[in-house]
Amino acid sequence: MNKKYKDEQKQEIIQRYQDGESVASLVVDIGIPRSTIYAWIKQIANTPSNTKKVSAKNFRLLKNRIARLKGIIEIMKKASCSVSDPLELKLPALESLYGQYSVHMLCEALEVPRGTFYNYILRNKRTNTWYAKRREELRLQIQQIYDDSHQIFGAAKICAVMKEQGLRVSVKIVRELMQEMGLVSIRQDSKGNYDKEMRSYKNYLNQQFEATRPNEYWVSDVTFFRYNENNYYICAILDLFSRMVVGYKVGKVNSTQLVRSTFQMAYEGRQPVLPLTFHTDRSGNYRSLTFRMYLKSLNITQSFSRAHIPYDNSVMESFFSNLKREELYRTKYRSENEFKKAVDKYMVFYNEQRPHAKNGYKTPLKKELDFLNKQVLLELKSN
Repeated sequence: MNKKYKDEQKQEIIQRYQDGESVASLVVDIGIPRSTIYAWIKQIANTPSNTKKVSAKNFRLLKNRIARLKGIIEIMKKASCSVSDPLELKLPALESLYGQYSVHMLCEALEVPRGTFYNYILRNKRTNTWYAKRREELRLQIQQIYDDSHQIFGAAKICAVMKEQGLRVSVKIVRELMQEMGLVSIRQDSKGNYDKEMRSYKNYLNQQFEATRPNEYWVSDVTFFRYNENNYYICAILDLFSRMVVGYKVGKVNSTQLVRSTFQMAYEGRQPVLPLTFHTDRSGNYRSLTFRMYLKSLNITQSFSRAHIPYDNSVMESFFSNLKREELYRTKYRSENEFKKAVDKYMVFYNEQRPHAKNGYKTPLKKELDFLNKQVLLELKSN
């Protein structure tokens, strides 16, 4: 039979909670079910007549307690077990929510000692595949947000973006993973770092867009196109010798991954053996540490346009202008698949059928074939 409590008793218990005593200790001391105490707290919080003035400090404390209470209720709903279940069921249930809520809140929700939970987590870190998979998923999401912010966002801002995307994760976990990944946000001393980095971003082309052989100079950029309320980014790489498109990708996010996958496509397709210089503007995806280290591992020399000087990469500006005027602006695509197929078709047309003034009105493919034929004849004569 449910015991009835007088209003005075309820007020006394709620007052103890408001003075800082936890619900768990009240349950042990008085023997009242947790759900009953939570119901009283919620009732008092929603009572219009409860107009007693509180100090700013007490208001913040009350606000924090309400937030904690909401979090505990969420945990109890999401957990695959209840407070009364044995410890061996509660620990895995809390582990599945680890990183989405604070450890203090998790343990309070299912009445698990924090020390016990920490020991369980540390013991399973190396062998728990779920734990490893969860952290790897978070790493990918953190890297994406970090790249999209041009390496500006720190742990707190990345955590806020993840929550906007419906992902529950703590700032502590984000900061820990960022440290593991070597991701550092821009600090107050960024001006000095900026000046130092700008001096390292050398422009080896200086608007001299000529090459004596294939795979001597590649240029690249990313353009934006909006279709059917969707944003698309097209990354392309051209060889300055023939103006051939040697690599391109279409993505929904302008990220380091987009430019890296495009370069990888070009590099694997062309397999350059002689020194290669890769020229771009100073967009964050080309300047990211991960991309620069990737190019360095391939012994590629990186060249950058000067800041706010589009003419330093005018070949790419001209190419994207042609792509849009000759194809993208002229067609109403019925699907994303049709749009991507149109891009594929244009790239083939550009390389194999479209004469280029810079090539003496030869197609890029014809220009390269003529060069290869000359090389073969020279080798035959030398032999």
